[in-house]
Amino acid sequence: MASSTMRRLTKQLGALSMALALAACTGTPGPSPSSSTSSPAAEPTATFNFGTASMPLGLDPAMTADSESYRVTRQVLEGLVGVDGGTGQTTALLATEWKDSNNGLTYDFTLRPNVTFHDGTVFDAAAVCANFNRWFTFPAELRKQVPGISFQGVFKAYSDEPVFSIFKDCKVVSPGNVQINLTRPFTGFLQALTLPAFAISSPKALETGTANVLDQTRNGQAVSAYSGHPVGTGPYQFSTWDEQKITLATNKGYWGNKGQIATINFIPYDRAETRQQALLDGKIDAYDLVTPGTFDELVKRGVQIIQRDPFSVMYLGMNQAVAPLEKLEVRQAIEMAIDKETLIRRFFIDNTAQASQFVPPKLSGFNNNAPSLGYNPDKAKELLAKAGYKGEELKFYYPQNATRAYLPTPEKIYAEISRQLVAVGLNIKPVPVPWESGYLQKVQSPGDHALHLLGWNGSYADADNFLGPLFGESRGEFGYTDSEVFHKIERARALPNGDDRNTQYQAINAEIAASVPAVPIAFPISALALSDKVESYPASPVLNEVFTNVRLKP
Repeated sequence: MASSTMRRLTKQLGALSMALALAACTGTPGPSPSSSTSSPAAEPTATFNFGTASMPLGLDPAMTADSESYRVTRQVLEGLVGVDGGTGQTTALLATEWKDSNNGLTYDFTLRPNVTFHDGTVFDAAAVCANFNRWFTFPAELRKQVPGISFQGVFKAYSDEPVFSIFKDCKVVSPGNVQINLTRPFTGFLQALTLPAFAISSPKALETGTANVLDQTRNGQAVSAYSGHPVGTGPYQFSTWDEQKITLATNKGYWGNKGQIATINFIPYDRAETRQQALLDGKIDAYDLVTPGTFDELVKRGVQIIQRDPFSVMYLGMNQAVAPLEKLEVRQAIEMAIDKETLIRRFFIDNTAQASQFVPPKLSGFNNNAPSLGYNPDKAKELLAKAGYKGEELKFYYPQNATRAYLPTPEKIYAEISRQLVAVGLNIKPVPVPWESGYLQKVQSPGDHALHLLGWNGSYADADNFLGPLFGESRGEFGYTDSEVFHKIERARALPNGDDRNTQYQAINAEIAASVPAVPIAFPISALALSDKVESYPASPVLNEVFTNVRLKP
């Protein structure tokens, strides 16, 4: 690697490591001072072309868990609070100050004044409550159409089961002040509000775009009209979405820093090689998700590469609702059949670590002693025989035409894992599904998927952000129904930061690892490639990368 590239990469990694470490040990944040609202002397004029791995699945962040969707919506919509890229602390966005009271059940937010949505309507407390009330009252039929909604993962239930929901209500105190009440303490509440899913949309646009009615189709997904034209308060506003790209334009009335970029084009390339070539040909200015197969070539050509600290987990999912995966011995055999070292060496960027649990090492709650069965194909065969496995077919779903931070080359990873499973006597039936043809919905809903490849990218530095959405309740993805673990996660998320909470999450980690509802394989490192046009890029472990912070060379 060229020395200048190495220095840049090392500096970036060091900064990210510090930010993530600080975020992991941060207590409940207090009121944050208002961010600077000064704008640069010159209006932004640059056009920036960014290569993505796929088209978004939709642009209504409340109804998606897709990282490519969030990449766009982070530019268009803002939440009450954000994440500081240098410290990991919760920072001001649409709220300038906040305080909690009533033993952590009440949060009062002072809202940023003189902010308008892109459609010209006023941002105020009523708009905040309109969004929270929309999420809280999502109809049951809609929830069936969209598995994995973040509101449920964070707040546990909706208005039709209020006794189970952490969210109680949202109250307008005044146009500039809003109060959110909880039914029970939730230590990670403010951090959870930094999720892209809790960005505030224009209530007028939600109504005009019939946001809760999925009567349109994009890339094989049922979406609303609003999902194709989001309206927020962010530094960029939605312009167009066609088969070739999504275009955003600078928000001339933005309250904060507008940066240097006036127009962003998000251009999808579903293969790492085509993204690489587009950068080398000057068609794009940067792209995400450099794969091991293209990394060395980029280095040889002197291309800038920035790596993110690992903050995701890649796993092999198992559905206990499909026989014979309800048997612990069969799931243990699958874990022991997988050679994680070979998978990581072949398909992940150097320094990617093996995973034996679902919480990354830098977070409180990581358990150094979580049980791991290790790679032992002979023992796997014995366990299958003991379980009475008779060669039943196991449908193995995997995505096509997709690259994710946690899953760089899914087709190749599937082929190797499948080979390893067949080697111990399992009968594997491949079920390839294009990512844009509903892969997420198919594997996260109840169905015939016995095995599947997926991962989870953390959005804020709390063990609950990993364990809660994956294993905090019964989900169609895993058919996992351990009510004792559900209860322990519910208790741990309410504990104050400290040793007791950390110990609880460590114990939960160990219990999940022992029951093998899925096989964690890697904590992947992801990387971006930048053209010489780019001086700096705000790489973030939690993917909070707003393009006003991209710095271009003079």
